[in-house]
Amino acid sequence: MSDMFSLKGKVALITGASYGIGYAIAKAYAEAGATIVFNDIKQELVDRGLAAYKADGIEAHGYVCDVTDEDAVNAFVAQVEKEVGVIDVLVNNAGIIKRIPMCEMSAADFRKVIDVDLNAPFIVSKAVIPSMVKKGHGKIINICSMMSELGRETVSAYAAAKGGLKMLTRNICSEYGEANIQCNGIGPGYIATPQTAPLRERQPDGSRHPFDAFIVAKTPAARWGTPEDLMGPAVFLASDASNFVNGHILYVDGGILAYIGKQP
Repeated sequence: MSDMFSLKGKVALITGASYGIGYAIAKAYAEAGATIVFNDIKQELVDRGLAAYKADGIEAHGYVCDVTDEDAVNAFVAQVEKEVGVIDVLVNNAGIIKRIPMCEMSAADFRKVIDVDLNAPFIVSKAVIPSMVKKGHGKIINICSMMSELGRETVSAYAAAKGGLKMLTRNICSEYGEANIQCNGIGPGYIATPQTAPLRERQPDGSRHPFDAFIVAKTPAARWGTPEDLMGPAVFLASDASNFVNGHILYVDGGILAYIGKQP
């Protein structure tokens, strides 16, 4: 059984994995035996990631690449294939969110979110699929969101992008499943990361931040998730244990999507 979940000998590319969710997934893959490749948009972020991986005893390969730039992505993937090896596992993790009420949001800001959260996974997937087909196997994991199922105030662009990413996931499955490529998604719930830290800060009177209280009340697990909560699901979807799982979105949300909430 342990062999089914092993990633020994695999090359895994996790986009935007200098820190946060991407870093946790990359760390899990390294512990399962994979060779880790990651990118970020700035050299300082890549250097930060390399230092963190080194501190954890992981030999990672870091590159600067803007995943919204198709020519840059194609060159990046070619460089990885030459210097590290053909990519066996791709995790489309890089993403942004702009919390702006819809009628106050510019079309340029909307397009930016779509570009990073939806166009980039298309571009990177398209770059790695030909070599996966040639090799005879491949795993693509898109970091989706509960916002592909639910709406909220101020996240119109993010929800639209993640809804599109859910359907891109299913379409990659449909087009390339016969080539032994499995494309699935992970839909994290609310995860405690540096980016969400301000939403969890205690108020001056010691009470929870209102949003923190809201999320805990809406989550049957009664807590925020951690990046570590995503490690097992990510390894499962990257391993041979999921070879007949395709086009699926695995929500790791503590039960939010199953729960209507407590009666007032």
